[in-house]
Amino acid sequence: MKNPPHPIQTERLDLIPATLRMLECEGDNRALFGRMLDARVPQSWPPPLLDEETRQEFLRILSEGSDSHFCSWYWVLKDPVRQSRTLIGSGGTASCSWLPDAVMIGYSVLEEFQNRGYATEAILALIPHIFSWPAIRRIIATTYPKLKASVRVLVKAGFVPGGMNEGGEGIEEGTVMYVLHAPPTYVTTGN
Repeated sequence: MKNPPHPIQTERLDLIPATLRMLECEGDNRALFGRMLDARVPQSWPPPLLDEETRQEFLRILSEGSDSHFCSWYWVLKDPVRQSRTLIGSGGTASCSWLPDAVMIGYSVLEEFQNRGYATEAILALIPHIFSWPAIRRIIATTYPKLKASVRVLVKAGFVPGGMNEGGEGIEEGTVMYVLHAPPTYVTTGN
């Protein structure tokens, strides 16, 4: 991925690419963070699995530029009736060092916004964007089998089971892997 990511709009969501400054403010200045997103940041932020250690790792990767396929998007729910915007989740990608034609995808939604189709909507919007990157032919996702809602998101988005992971680089032991192969219309070439 050579070009910086751009915002993506869906029917109900704005997916806003995380910048270094946004990631800094997320931990240090929630009021400014909310203004940067033009959204309310719920007290319950961050969602499950996006702890301070993860945010620090995202900061490191972005500041070093060490992963050409790293990108994180904040998911903002648009409510035209109330004329409000609320930060509800996040999702993004990272390189798979052991699979040069693949990226890993991950996502998390605040508990009070789960089971409403937001993650599926966001992932479906990200898929064509990701497959537009040169040489990316697969998207890999891992989740714990007990996280049934996460598994449903992947299946609805077209991912198929790829097996149980016994551990390994970037994949936690006990997770199940899902794979989405690029349709021929998305396959691009390049460096």
